[in-house]
Amino acid sequence: MAGMAGKRHRARGLFAPFWREPLVSVEPRIGLLVGREWSFPPAFLDAVAKRQSGVEAEYLTLDATRMGQPVPYTLIIDRISHEVGFYRTYLKHATRMGVTVVNNPFMWSADDKFYDATLAIQNGVAHPKTMVLPNKDYIAGISHTESLRNLSYPLDWRGVAEHIGFPCVLKDAHGGGWRDVYVCESMEELLQHYNGSGLLTMIVQEFVQWDYYVRCMVLGREHVLPMPYDPRARKYIPDPGYLPKDIETRCVADALTLCRALGYDMNTVEFAVRDGVPYAIDFMNPAPDMDINSLTPQYFEWVVEHMADLAIALATAPRPVVTSGPPIGASPAGDPLPPVR
Repeated sequence: MAGMAGKRHRARGLFAPFWREPLVSVEPRIGLLVGREWSFPPAFLDAVAKRQSGVEAEYLTLDATRMGQPVPYTLIIDRISHEVGFYRTYLKHATRMGVTVVNNPFMWSADDKFYDATLAIQNGVAHPKTMVLPNKDYIAGISHTESLRNLSYPLDWRGVAEHIGFPCVLKDAHGGGWRDVYVCESMEELLQHYNGSGLLTMIVQEFVQWDYYVRCMVLGREHVLPMPYDPRARKYIPDPGYLPKDIETRCVADALTLCRALGYDMNTVEFAVRDGVPYAIDFMNPAPDMDINSLTPQYFEWVVEHMADLAIALATAPRPVVTSGPPIGASPAGDPLPPVR
């Protein structure tokens, strides 16, 4: 028995550090996780280096990872894990090990456009009328008569049309990059696109006939850059006087409200302004476009400089670590950082 007790004691001594204390690098260090983008990553790394803050920033190199493996960064900036499952899994591990990840992989994994719609109205932000629809198709093995017996059938399309109206927008609740987005002028068009949605979970949303359209870059839950945007041409329009001042002020305040509620440190929030009211159209963009060709050089410089300041601030004074998913009805966000001077 004494021998067995000794083995158990030695086992606890061997593995205890992995669950007692998060293992992170001692010196502030930033890891950048990117995909195909070519303009933002080197500009960001150069901006961090030029500040000579004592914080190093570099591209991550990942390999097969063992459980409890230390992560040699205090901060990781994630630009690509929504498209690479291994990266998302690694980032949740990194968060568990005490690393600050921008953006929080737990919130990002749970986020969708219908959740965002409810979050907006609960926080007093105007949002187009939105409904989530049952999937058109299901994976093999799902029986419509057995697996879906909690689901009403047929779907109440008349009720959907009466609540939302036409024209309306049908889009993937988890999508981005303008994929699987359809403006429907009639029930026939709505049904046509819904019937082609396959395994996607779709939302249907009131179409806002806008007077102004703006996309706000929000960094650090503190800094907001309103950028006029043409959704038809899908391009930014550098014009600092585009919005009336009162509307711009409300867009900035509403964008901060949404990003603080979500806990995102980088995000874009789109507003369609109708009759002086900014409606939050889309704000599930936690890896926002930061390419110089789309942002334009003017906006690109602002993003690079503010991201560098944000990254250094978070690497040296990280927020409390989030090691599990956000509780339902609660925000995973900590307090915003003080303004970067």
